[in-house]
This record gives sequence, C-alpha cells and structure tokens, in this order.
Amino acid sequence: MRGHDDPRTLGANIREMLTNVIEHAREDINKVDDPSAKALFETTAEVLIGLRTAYEHFEQKSEAAWRKTG
Repeated sequence: MRGHDDPRTLGANIREMLTNVIEHAREDINKVDDPSAKALFETTAEVLIGLRTAYEHFEQKSEAAWRKTG
C-alpha cells in the first residue's frame, strides 16, 4: 500500500489532529470564566484522549480487535 492509502498512516494523521484539538480545548479552559464552558472543554479533551488512545492501539495493533484474523 502507498503511504496515503495505508490505514495506519491515515490513523496517525487523525491521531495528530486529535492531539491538536485536545491541546486547544485544554488551553481554552483557562480563557473562560464560565464553569459550564470549562467543564465542556475538559470533557471534550477527556473524550478525545480516549479516542486518540484507540488510534494509538490501532497503529500499534496492541488490541485484539485491531489484529488481522484469518
């Protein structure tokens, strides 16, 4: 497979984008005074961290679900 068609390469690109959004959400927590907005931004970061971890596991094939069968 070529690099731009390789699912692991594409996943790595998405993982990098998720990291950027996580950092942005965390930075924005300090820019607002509204407790609800702070909670929303923190929740956003936490959910995206979980999703980023799934992409890391996919790239590393560290979970059975990401390994080829058959």
